[in-house]
Amino acid sequence: MRRTRLAKRRAEQSAFSLLGFLSLLALAPLIVIVGYVVVGGLPAISWEFLFEGPSNMMRSGGIFPALVGTFLLVLGSSLVAVPLGVAGGLYLSEYARPGFFTRLMRLAVLNLAGVPSVVYGLFGLSVFVILLGMGVSVMAGSLTLGILVLPVVIAATEEAARNVPDGHRHASLALGATKWATVRQVVIPGATPGILTGVILAVSRVAGETAPIMFTAAAFFLPRLPDSPFDPVMALPYHLYVLSSEVAQADPKLRLGTALVLLTLVLVSNLFAVILRTRMRAKQGGGGV
Repeated sequence: MRRTRLAKRRAEQSAFSLLGFLSLLALAPLIVIVGYVVVGGLPAISWEFLFEGPSNMMRSGGIFPALVGTFLLVLGSSLVAVPLGVAGGLYLSEYARPGFFTRLMRLAVLNLAGVPSVVYGLFGLSVFVILLGMGVSVMAGSLTLGILVLPVVIAATEEAARNVPDGHRHASLALGATKWATVRQVVIPGATPGILTGVILAVSRVAGETAPIMFTAAAFFLPRLPDSPFDPVMALPYHLYVLSSEVAQADPKLRLGTALVLLTLVLVSNLFAVILRTRMRAKQGGGGV
């Protein structure tokens, strides 16, 4: 009996050790990539690099226009995706009746979330840039990126709303509240941590997308800020692509420095989402989502 217990304990320890090794093995490429970018890009980070425009056809100078352009695209796409995505997720969770149409909508959301980003870029080029006459601009890029992350926001909102206990809804309705009042005062507050997490993750994806803005928003070299929503902009992902493939004799520090700034923005966004979700769940006493 004792030998059997020892054998089971050793087998369990071996399994845990194997899983730990595989986890480290999976993290190793990420650690190597991040370490390479940090070591190579950190010497390029300076006040001038962050707050000056590119010069000498992008062989020198900074990334300020690309940094501002990325912020404008993130802001514009959020204004498109967040209201529509939250409304769509709440409709699917609270109002849509089970049936073929609802299943079709959920299937469409899942399929749209898996469409390659370059397809969204071609859609934005055809519809916003050419058909609607917006040209290559902040507006066209924001609309394209907003549609790109709209399924993510819808899915996150629906999942967060579904995780709110039904007992909270029943208690609100039993007290005489209307359906909309219950959604507004019970469901939305309870689902807010999950909704915000989905929104922030969608925003971080927008900040790192290259293919859609190549067709709809990004300029090759524009060392100034846009004057209107219908002007093109520089953006960090496309700027990094241009530095790596189109600019001859570019300082490698500029490429790695741009990659480090972009990587930092994405990692900070994801970290902020985790911290925000944890704190809001703690304030709710561990309930809800």
